[in-house]
Amino acid sequence: SRDALAQALEVLRAARPTAVNLMNNLDRMKVALAQADFAAALGQEALRLVEEDRQLCDNIAEAGSALVKPESRLLTHCNTGGLATAGVGTALGVIARAHQQGKVANVWVGETRPLLQGGRLTAWELGELAIPFQLITDSMAASLMASGQVDAVWVGADRIAANGDVANKIGTYSLAVLAHYHQIPFYVAAPHTTLDRQCASGRDIPIEQRAASEVTGAAGSFGSVRWAPEAAAVCNPAFDVTPAALISGWVLDTGVIVPEAVKAGAFQP
Repeated sequence: SRDALAQALEVLRAARPTAVNLMNNLDRMKVALAQADFAAALGQEALRLVEEDRQLCDNIAEAGSALVKPESRLLTHCNTGGLATAGVGTALGVIARAHQQGKVANVWVGETRPLLQGGRLTAWELGELAIPFQLITDSMAASLMASGQVDAVWVGADRIAANGDVANKIGTYSLAVLAHYHQIPFYVAAPHTTLDRQCASGRDIPIEQRAASEVTGAAGSFGSVRWAPEAAAVCNPAFDVTPAALISGWVLDTGVIVPEAVKAGAFQP
């Protein structure tokens, strides 16, 4: 029923407070839900969203691949490919397009703890695309950068604030700090729909808190295991915020936004 779908829409909205793309798409589905023939309207709007996302991803891949230098060894975090989007992906879409152009020597894939989206998803996608990669634990990134084995870092974004701050999967901020220290370019790839111009800065982005069980152990097809003491207190934010000052470029479907443009107010409402 319309009422049941409306309730489900609000439950979904409340479940993921950090990612703004979900909010934007739910707003559009809510308009469709208000139509007389809401079932048909919802289906049509969903298909439009899918096609739009495919085009957004293609545009991001084209803009971002121009920044990838030949024989690049790239490092990425979480999953930003076809499993996370309707198209080729954002950061992973850039990497895939650069690989097609013969410019990718290797991709370092951070596991992305605690849910291992890098180890489970990105590694699988790169394998399917025949892109050379090596899986690493998140804590290995610093050592690789120090030894000169990383030429650039590419990540996605769940929300971009008006001042250029970026919320993304937990661990992204750490990579940005490391890249800045080692003078390695750090790029964010995302569609323009990820911009939240009403959000002044990263301090205003709500951060989703996840279940303690994700940190105290693991569960999967193998069953479940707990390695932490029963009484262990847990802090498990799903995202962190990377300040704009640490970002070398924001690669959107509309083109590449450079730091100077962001400082001049490119993302301001």
